[in-house]
Amino acid sequence: MILLVHFLSKMIRLVCGLGNPGAEYAKTRHNIGFMALDQLTQLSWQKKFKGLFAQAPFKGEAVYFLKPQTYMNLSGESVQELSHFFKITTPEILVVYDEIDLPFGEVHLKKGGGLAGHNGLKSIVGQLGKDDFYRIRLGVGRPQHGSVADHVLGEFSLLERNSITSYLEGASKIVTSVLEDGFEKASQKYSRKSLI
Repeated sequence: MILLVHFLSKMIRLVCGLGNPGAEYAKTRHNIGFMALDQLTQLSWQKKFKGLFAQAPFKGEAVYFLKPQTYMNLSGESVQELSHFFKITTPEILVVYDEIDLPFGEVHLKKGGGLAGHNGLKSIVGQLGKDDFYRIRLGVGRPQHGSVADHVLGEFSLLERNSITSYLEGASKIVTSVLEDGFEKASQKYSRKSLI
C-alpha cells in the first residue's frame, strides 16, 4: 500500500479511476483504474457524486479522488457532477483506466487525444465537452481470441495475477508522482515503461 504524501501539485485537482461497481466486476481488467486508487492509503471513501469520493487536504485546498459507480458507459455523469460542484476544469483532471492497446504491465501518460473506443472516456468527454484532461493508461493487452468486451470484463489470467500486486503498486506510485512532481516529470520517468 502506498502512503499518500502531502506534497501534492495544485495542477491536478481530481484523480478519477475508472471501473464498474459490484463484486462481479471487482477483479476484472476493466476495473484496473479502481484497483490503482485502492492502493492509496489515507483516503476515506464515501458515497457522493454518483460515485465513491475521497479527498486529501493540502495547504487549505484539496485534491479529490473519484471512483464512478454509474457503470463504465456513464462514468462522465459522476465526473461532471463532482467537477461542476468543485469548479474543476478539464486540465485539472487525471483519469486512470485500462488500455487494450498496451501490453499488460505497460503504462503510458498523455494529455488529451483520441478515445480509442473506450466507453468510459467517451462518456467523460460527452459530459464535459472537452478531451484535454490528463490520462494514465494502464495496459491490459488485447485478447488473442474472442471479443474485446469479454477480455476487459474478464478476470486477469493466472500469469497476470502473479504480478498484479506490483503492477498496481507501481500505478499508484505514478499517481502520487503526478501529484508531487507534475505531469511532465512523471511522464518522462514512467511513460512507455513496464511496471512488472
